[in-house]
Amino acid sequence: MIFKKKKDSFFECFELIVDNIHSASQVFRKELDNLGDAEKFALQIKDLEHKGDQFTHAVIRALNNTFITPIDREDILGLTIKLDDILDLIEACAWNFDLYGITKVDNFMKLFAKNIEECTQEVCYAIQYLVVKKLKDMTRHTYRINDLENEADDLFRESIKVLFSTCTDPVEIIKRKEMYFVMEQVSDACEDVADILEGIIMRHS
Repeated sequence: MIFKKKKDSFFECFELIVDNIHSASQVFRKELDNLGDAEKFALQIKDLEHKGDQFTHAVIRALNNTFITPIDREDILGLTIKLDDILDLIEACAWNFDLYGITKVDNFMKLFAKNIEECTQEVCYAIQYLVVKKLKDMTRHTYRINDLENEADDLFRESIKVLFSTCTDPVEIIKRKEMYFVMEQVSDACEDVADILEGIIMRHS
């Protein structure tokens, strides 16, 4: 009989956290393709955010009760907090559709949603390499996250430019500008995760 080495509990939690984040990003992107009930949509994301909070709390509890950790305690805590930020921002984006009464999803919003889904997928890949301790293989995914964040920056600038040149309703401008801003912040949060991972690579390579 072949015995498989049990995964570290922290790494198991990280896998659960990033899988849940990516699931939320997939729901977010799919719903924006045909947005119906905005409140129901937001509640779907809220359920996933609640599940993510449970994973986050599990990591914090484990940190308080564990002396030896697979990577630096500061990195575990920082990574946990930044991963939680991604999910919180996706939920904020979802609730904004209900809060602002936005029923018509424009192409920029769909492009942001696609960017978010791609970013979270790259976060998943990077964490998978962290779990198996192939740190150098994480690099291509952290670089890709940085590229996607730059693309989101460009998208935000273009969306604001088009918004101000085509929309004359000041209330609509305020609502859509805020939507674009929060959606762009999700990629910023993913880049924060990539920065922590790159720090881990530097210290352990």
